[in-house]
Amino acid sequence: MRNVFLFMVLVLLGGLSGARAAEPDVQQVLSPTSRETTRHSQTLDDLFHALKREGNVVEAERTANKINAELARSGSSTIDLMMKWSADALKNKKYSVALDFLDQVITLRPDFAEAFNRRATVHFAMQNYAKSMADIERTVELEPRHIGAMAGLAQIMKSTGRKELALRAYERVLSVYPAFRQAQDEVGRLADELAGERA
Repeated sequence: MRNVFLFMVLVLLGGLSGARAAEPDVQQVLSPTSRETTRHSQTLDDLFHALKREGNVVEAERTANKINAELARSGSSTIDLMMKWSADALKNKKYSVALDFLDQVITLRPDFAEAFNRRATVHFAMQNYAKSMADIERTVELEPRHIGAMAGLAQIMKSTGRKELALRAYERVLSVYPAFRQAQDEVGRLADELAGERA
């Protein structure tokens, strides 16, 4: 199955036609330029800064959506297409297909945080919490402010009955996204539950 996906990538890149000298450099095609990377980083920095200062819930959500869109941009149409295919497979509960696409993306772009986050989501849907947490850890190494990854970790901790760790994870989400209503509610609920258990 993986060979089929690799074949599809090579076809998309045009790497199966022409002489060897005419073949594109796969890393050049798949990786964004340094200028794109700098612009992407600056845009993210600006958006995260705005999110931290935004008190209005609706405006904060708009900013968070812009952050998610920026995080999903790989700088490669091939990678973006494979990410879309994986999302479609996840939506249709074809988890092994989604994982195959994401594994290929990660092989081709091991620095792309969103690929690890999406794979963590697939593992979470399959209740493979250990694998999901490993991918969350890698996501946060690549992008420490990744709201979805931190919220995913909080959800795993909550689902597995580790309320104290879930509370800390939600607090970390709020340190990046203070107006996130769901995280605020979870912090309040978990704090009350823990206080009741200690009483």
